[in-house]
Amino acid sequence: QVQLVESGGGLVEPGGSLRLSCAASGFTLDYYHIGWFRQAPGKEREGVSCISRSGGITRYADSVKGRFTISRDNAKNAAYLQMNSLKFEDTAVYYCAARPTLGPYSLCDMTSYDYWGQGTQVTVSS
Repeated sequence: QVQLVESGGGLVEPGGSLRLSCAASGFTLDYYHIGWFRQAPGKEREGVSCISRSGGITRYADSVKGRFTISRDNAKNAAYLQMNSLKFEDTAVYYCAARPTLGPYSLCDMTSYDYWGQGTQVTVSS
């Protein structure tokens, strides 16, 4: 069964940190790009950060540059999103996703991602 499972979400105060994990099962992440996306209530889903198959290329939304760091560990079949200096506007459900490297897509093109996790809630509140 192909599956991605996010974990690590929760409630955190502004300025705090969280580390999200994405564990894959049923397939090997080595040949897939990984993306983190989020959706806040009443808003469209947006790309947060994406990383290429080997980890050599990363992309970040302007809103999270300098605060978030994406990484992957292919040996563990997992990916991560380190979130620092969290803000109220970071509150959302966060999803990890995977896609093969085929096709004329930009790294963080959401429409190209085939596999999605169930999401994990991140709430930033004082």
